[in-house]
Amino acid sequence: MKHELLVLNAERNVTLECYLQSVGGHFSYVAKRPAILIIPGGGYQYCSDREADPVATAYMHYGFQAFVLRYSVGEHRVWPNPLNDYEQAMELLRSRADEWGLYPDKIAVIGFSAGGHLAAAAATMSRNRPNAAILAYPAAGADIKNCNMTAPDTTAYVDKDTCPCFLFATRTDELVSVDNTIAFTAALSRANVAFESHIYAYGPHGVSVCNSAVQDQSKSICSRVPNWVRDSVEWLKDVLGDFGSGEMTQPRCSRYFTADCDPTLSAGCTLGYLLQKPEALALLMPLVEQYTKAMGLGGPSKELMDSVQRVTLRAVMQFARIPETVIDGLDAQLRKIPNV
Repeated sequence: MKHELLVLNAERNVTLECYLQSVGGHFSYVAKRPAILIIPGGGYQYCSDREADPVATAYMHYGFQAFVLRYSVGEHRVWPNPLNDYEQAMELLRSRADEWGLYPDKIAVIGFSAGGHLAAAAATMSRNRPNAAILAYPAAGADIKNCNMTAPDTTAYVDKDTCPCFLFATRTDELVSVDNTIAFTAALSRANVAFESHIYAYGPHGVSVCNSAVQDQSKSICSRVPNWVRDSVEWLKDVLGDFGSGEMTQPRCSRYFTADCDPTLSAGCTLGYLLQKPEALALLMPLVEQYTKAMGLGGPSKELMDSVQRVTLRAVMQFARIPETVIDGLDAQLRKIPNV
């Protein structure tokens, strides 16, 4: 393993600590590695060591190149200094990807508490978006004003360009309300962005990787909280791929829940989305009328159409027991229509 400490901004004491594992050689099946950029918490007053090196070690165990960003805090926390620090770090990772043995398109960011806010900002409003984001008990919403009045509510910036996100928090967090995680998750759902979210029954704020080396085990904490590390790694395999023979495997999960953001229309789009497209509407309505009448419904009612707005066309048609050959035929026709 190689270790480097790079100074990104001496005036603001911004550094990037690099933990680089070997590729090739004895790792002949590993040409490059995915990477994780770690953003510790600390209320924008300091960068917590508990959420730095221990987190890097945890992800290195699973084969990641790990980087710890100690960003602008204290008197330098005024926005957008922290976001600019992230931008500089991510640009550096991608520009030195070959040298550091990492995939420039498989870089995740993980942030804790206030660092979770910065990671959420990276996912929603940065120029250099990560490929995935892990938000650990994040102060992603209005709570961020309690420690940095100049920082934005990142929930408001969630859109279809937001990367897939993994979130976790504890219901009884006494410093950062779990409402931050719930609101951000709801925004991801509205934007059709893939996510996984874990809200554990109870536990304190700032659990880090939640083993006895970083977390006081005498505190009341749900026994399942430490599972977040392994769960997040498995989720990253879903959205980034896993180690294969000389290259990473294909992701198992799309960055979107449905096909509403794909280049062309398809049966994987939601019915409500397709009904807004005149060309799709012309294809769908005769079929909808035919099958609703066949089911004895007398044609599509407003109530029926409203109830399936966010359901994919394929799922609706399968529920109506429409033959797969008919669904596939309609899908083929829809795929000829650009999604503009």
